Amino acid sequence: MNQLNTLSELGKKVRKLRAAKNLTQEELAARSKLDRSYISGIERGLRNPTVATLCDIAQVLDVPVSALFVITKNNQRTNG
Repeated sequence: MNQLNTLSELGKKVRKLRAAKNLTQEELAARSKLDRSYISGIERGLRNPTVATLCDIAQVLDVPVSALFVITKNNQRTNG
């Protein structure tokens, strides 16, 4: 998986977890002390957040930071 795919999958996971907590991008941004546009960029796979930023987001989402990197079989892309 290349960097763009990795960032895209990370963004999808953040979006899914945020939605599961019924948080808007604005709410997640405020609670994690980030700009809403930065959260949007992460969710769209356009931003490459630092580990510290991911820890802040995971804390707000009440999940371990490792949960942001778990890609389920349904989210995996197949080659071919």
